[in-house]
Amino acid sequence: MTGRGRGQTTTQGDTAESGQGDADRRDAGSGAWRARIRRAIRICSRPGPWKRGPVLAALALLLGLFMLLHAKIPNRSGGLGSLVETFLPWFGLFVPVLLAGALWRRSASAVVALLLPVLVWLNLFGGLLGDKSHPGSDLTVVSHNVGADNPDPAGTARDLAASGAEVLALEEITPQARGTYKKELAKAYPYRTVQGTVGLWSKLPLSDTQPVDIKMDYGPLADSKPLDVKMAYNRALRTTVATDHGPLAVYVAHLGSVRVNPRAGFWTDSRDRNAQALGKAIAAEQNKRVVLLGDLNGTMDDRAFADITSQLHSVQDAAGDGFGFTWPTKFPVARIDQILVRGVEPESSWVLPATGSDHLPVAAGISW
Repeated sequence: MTGRGRGQTTTQGDTAESGQGDADRRDAGSGAWRARIRRAIRICSRPGPWKRGPVLAALALLLGLFMLLHAKIPNRSGGLGSLVETFLPWFGLFVPVLLAGALWRRSASAVVALLLPVLVWLNLFGGLLGDKSHPGSDLTVVSHNVGADNPDPAGTARDLAASGAEVLALEEITPQARGTYKKELAKAYPYRTVQGTVGLWSKLPLSDTQPVDIKMDYGPLADSKPLDVKMAYNRALRTTVATDHGPLAVYVAHLGSVRVNPRAGFWTDSRDRNAQALGKAIAAEQNKRVVLLGDLNGTMDDRAFADITSQLHSVQDAAGDGFGFTWPTKFPVARIDQILVRGVEPESSWVLPATGSDHLPVAAGISW
């Protein structure tokens, strides 16, 4: 009886332990299923790659539309349109920033949305990324805003003469530095004309030289000023260069400065007025072959130059390598020094090394 009692007791204990183990396993299985269900709910409730990053996708689309429709940005209040167009290429830097954010968020929609600004930017500026220059040319021209505060005009003159250009245009020539430029460039360039603050030095004969009125004086008192007073700050000229291929009309211009300030915004009144006047002068030009050299204080994307760009085209766009930024010297962010042509073929366009000016010189090779 005692043995059987012990046996029965052991059997009962085993049965109890077995029942408890089954219950534990059922509880564990039930817990695992609940965990799986919760995990599945979390996964299903998470936004997919196409739903992630809606703000990034919206910003990408806005960036693309902003660059695509830049010409629609109003210019009446503070010159906003011209300001945007001056620095338009730099808006492409927002693309890698947004792309980094899209990859971090794993947002497929944002990545796809970025195709719009990429395509727009490439359509606007992709042509500037490659080297379009061709070897050889019939004539080399150089233009340089030498800078009123240039500490070494003699050195600047020697550097420019070393470029080998047949035609050399200078802008922002001060009365104090005029003699230095004439002296230093006389040997290399036997022909020259200086009209106010702009001048042209040439290895080829010049004729029909005259100042160009680009409306530097504006208002009721403009006509009352004596000619010698106006000529002191004249900023544009026109001359004819005698080449082996026939006469070439050359314009040198230094348009009015622009200003950015909190109250007036992007102030361009003087420059825009000068650009319109210069455009009219070029429209009246009888010579089919024309070169415009100068500091226009604006990029060719700026709508203010429509009267000029409708008649002339940029050598940098046609035959340059890259954007050819020229200002400021230490970190160029815009090409405001231009060489524009019509009736001749641009073969090459490049930027020369820095001088004592805050602008970089620009050069171009042209052919007939």
